[in-house]
Amino acid sequence: MSDSPEPILRKLNRELNRLSLFAVAGFLIGFAGLAVAGGWCAAGVWLAQAGAGLWLIRQTARRRLALNRLNPRTPLYRNLGWGNRLTLLRGALIAATGGCLFSDPTAPANPWLPALCYTLAALLDRYDGYAARRSGRVSLLGAELDLHFDALGLLIAPLLAVQWQRLPTGYLLLSLAFYLYRWLLQARVRRGLPTFPLPDNPLRRTLAGFQMGFVALTLWPVLEPAFSRQVSTAFMLPVLFGFVADWLVANGRCTARTYTQIGELADRTALPGLRIGLILALTLAGGFERTEAAGLSVALAWSASILLAVGCAGRLGALAILLLFGGGWLSVAQPALGLAILFAASWLLLLGTGRYSLSRWGEAWLQRYVGA
Repeated sequence: MSDSPEPILRKLNRELNRLSLFAVAGFLIGFAGLAVAGGWCAAGVWLAQAGAGLWLIRQTARRRLALNRLNPRTPLYRNLGWGNRLTLLRGALIAATGGCLFSDPTAPANPWLPALCYTLAALLDRYDGYAARRSGRVSLLGAELDLHFDALGLLIAPLLAVQWQRLPTGYLLLSLAFYLYRWLLQARVRRGLPTFPLPDNPLRRTLAGFQMGFVALTLWPVLEPAFSRQVSTAFMLPVLFGFVADWLVANGRCTARTYTQIGELADRTALPGLRIGLILALTLAGGFERTEAAGLSVALAWSASILLAVGCAGRLGALAILLLFGGGWLSVAQPALGLAILFAASWLLLLGTGRYSLSRWGEAWLQRYVGA
């Protein structure tokens, strides 16, 4: 006969407490290192803020331990499993990133500490699910924690980047969109109004992954702040549009069929049009201005443009153009055309090259679950 839920929940809670103690030990080591590098006062502020974040992570997990099962009809797993442990590690890394809020970006450990912590958290986002699938411990708990920690990370890391003037304040609209969406759904439920399921859309996960990668990159001192502030708007708009579209489906004002048709229309017309628009903007710009690098950067930019024109590994081509501009290796003389190029390349990176593409290389890798 299987164990009753209560003893297993107590066992899971004890395991969560042990993991929390390991995290506290790691934070104390970090505190000592920061104290040596930048002084006890700054280290104490970091520890207090990171500790508060860790408490929030623990409470979020503790309240959901009853979800540590495959589905509502199956028994509880006897331990958290490696997938959930990695997800909790992601949460601890996000808490460590939050410890740097309101800190001086010129301090000895900044920005390397938050950049490293959030980058590791973003990378682990792809592999905690892999660990769960390989160990046979896929759970409702893992899905819930993954969703909440993604949202928390996309609140804390952008807030830090805004404070360090690497992202505009408007980017926080994206950070708040998830919480607003959840609040609106809960408000409908409290009022007894129906909510409707969202159609499957792999692009949601792809967009979230790109946002985490972009925010992590802005925390490293490698991109020009002016560039990251411009590109942030381009990165933010498709996600905000997605939240609005999802909300219209959830409240019944847009049918799942219409939602799917809009996606097909964008794939058939808007994305190929963006490719044409990007090549046209590059042509009207009359070539590239060389800033730090010479012929190699120009050659890479035109090679990337050819990939986008024919739709072969187009996301890679869009990424190459963004990195060349963001790293300061290339620019164009006309600011308006430069902005158009950045927006078009950003949207093609996020959304893909659409129909009439020679090869959508990389699409399957972006949309698949590692280990599935």
